[in-house]
Amino acid sequence: MNIEPTFIKDLVVLTPDVFEDERGYFFEAYNKNKFSGLGIDIEFVQDNQSFSQRGTLRGLHYQNPPFAQTKLVCVLQGEIMDVAVDLRKDSPTYGKHFGIRLTAENKKQIFVPQGFAHGFSVLSETAVVLYKCDQFYNKASEGGIRFDDETLNIDWGMDLKDAIVSEKDLVLPGFGNCNSEF
Repeated sequence: MNIEPTFIKDLVVLTPDVFEDERGYFFEAYNKNKFSGLGIDIEFVQDNQSFSQRGTLRGLHYQNPPFAQTKLVCVLQGEIMDVAVDLRKDSPTYGKHFGIRLTAENKKQIFVPQGFAHGFSVLSETAVVLYKCDQFYNKASEGGIRFDDETLNIDWGMDLKDAIVSEKDLVLPGFGNCNSEF
């Protein structure tokens, strides 16, 4: 497993060791011992999976403490632009974001610690996204930021006028008005 730090502290990209032969491929997407050896000692308690069509934009979502979630995100089918926004007010990168193309082919994963808002857009015809969480979903602690916030100016890899966005995400506040408690 290869770990690549990003310019945002604690936000990392992981690339598994892939073993290929005439039958196909095999890799460990998650191994608690290996992750601990990389300094990622997390107890995941919930796996979420979504299927979306091209142009779908989900996010930006987070949960406030004590139900804040760490996420390990990967793509099982298709391609997405995955984005994490640093909401930790004491961080030197507060309000900064990092985006990466995750695909079934590149098998990269992004480790998004607590204190970040997270979202993704679907760039392929369809995509299946799987993410592990270290906390259970808690509706009362959920929060979000509008995907097209001008302060953040996120490049989602697509024309936002074509974005398919839920009613819930359309009414999220901008970055300056979000209820983040980090």
